[in-house]
Amino acid sequence: MIGNTIGSIPFLWIDIALILGCLVYLYWLSWVVFLVTAIALTFALVLLKILSAKAQVFLSLARKEQDNLFKHFHTITNGIKELKLNSKRHQAFVNEELKITAAATLYYDIECVKLFGISNGVGQLIFLVIVGLLVFALPKFTPLNATVLSGYVLVITYLTEPLQRALALLPGLSRASVALHNIEKLGLSLASRSEAFSSELQTPLNFQSIELIGISHTYGKEQEESFTLGPIDLKLYPGEIIFIVGGNGSGKSTLAKLITGLYIPDAGAIYLDAKMVSDRNRQDYRQLFSTVFYDFYLFERLLGLDLDNLDIQADNYLKKLQLDQKMKIKNGRFSTIELSQGQRKRLALLTAYLEDRPIYLFDEWAADQDPNFREIFYKQLLPELKHRGKTVLAISHDDRYFDFCDRIIKLDYGKVVEPN
Repeated sequence: MIGNTIGSIPFLWIDIALILGCLVYLYWLSWVVFLVTAIALTFALVLLKILSAKAQVFLSLARKEQDNLFKHFHTITNGIKELKLNSKRHQAFVNEELKITAAATLYYDIECVKLFGISNGVGQLIFLVIVGLLVFALPKFTPLNATVLSGYVLVITYLTEPLQRALALLPGLSRASVALHNIEKLGLSLASRSEAFSSELQTPLNFQSIELIGISHTYGKEQEESFTLGPIDLKLYPGEIIFIVGGNGSGKSTLAKLITGLYIPDAGAIYLDAKMVSDRNRQDYRQLFSTVFYDFYLFERLLGLDLDNLDIQADNYLKKLQLDQKMKIKNGRFSTIELSQGQRKRLALLTAYLEDRPIYLFDEWAADQDPNFREIFYKQLLPELKHRGKTVLAISHDDRYFDFCDRIIKLDYGKVVEPN
């Protein structure tokens, strides 16, 4: 929506320049007539502003319902099995969710278009009224030169076209404004939150320590019920295995995203070797981490890995992860990623191995593995990484393997507590 609207902005400025030039000419012809015209135009602009603001409200509501509609489409795609296997759930979803949202979207869209249409009609009507005032009413109150009067009528008639074009652009500008507001709410504004890829902090091959001092992060700040993680103080060193544990919703994944620099702390600071991580160097700081999050994404190629004999190294890891019978890697591309979730996680781990970063973070990595490979992960793979001097952060519920870590960080409702 923003991209489509940007193309119309130069034409809008051309029309504005034409309108301003014509107004200056009208003032030069007669300031008395210009004053009457300016009052009428001001009234028209105020009225159009009121109608446009009302349309903007409906536009925002329509966009909100449209977002909900896309969520319902997502539900249909991902929940198709559950919908097919329960006819009552299917009917309830269609009647109580999908149809209601679709109807609301349609209603708000119609109201919005209706108001913009009224605005356009009102604008044209007011111009006809102004011409009528100049021709029939104003000469009765003040003597007007025929040349001045004809000049005014001619110029105002000429102004009708650029003004109509400007009014026609209002719906698009309003939609783009709503889209831009939604982008800013996501924190994706390029102007205010741009990240430097070349900065003062060069990613080291090794590090001495990472220190988190009083960091916190809050979800749902604008809602009555919010969740705050922290404040948390934590220090990480090379060559140690740390388990992050706690109940569901205790803040484990949030802490992981704060540590890796994916989330920016609301308070507190992170220091790499006594140098504070900021907007200027956060992108470099993130390059310390190889991760496999619970909701990871698996690319079909080994992107961004400029390694000699990449296929040979990858094949070695395929054997190590017991995937060599399932697939092959050629020219850095997986022969298939249509595998079970546990096997896809092994491929994500393979990618992390090849990245060879100082710190590895695993978010419930073993949850989808069979008991045999789960044991291999905790008893062989993690100790091997430690032996190579890597720092390993593992979010885990597997308490039977807690003895294989150096430290345990336990979270309870966003706070660090002593492990049992």
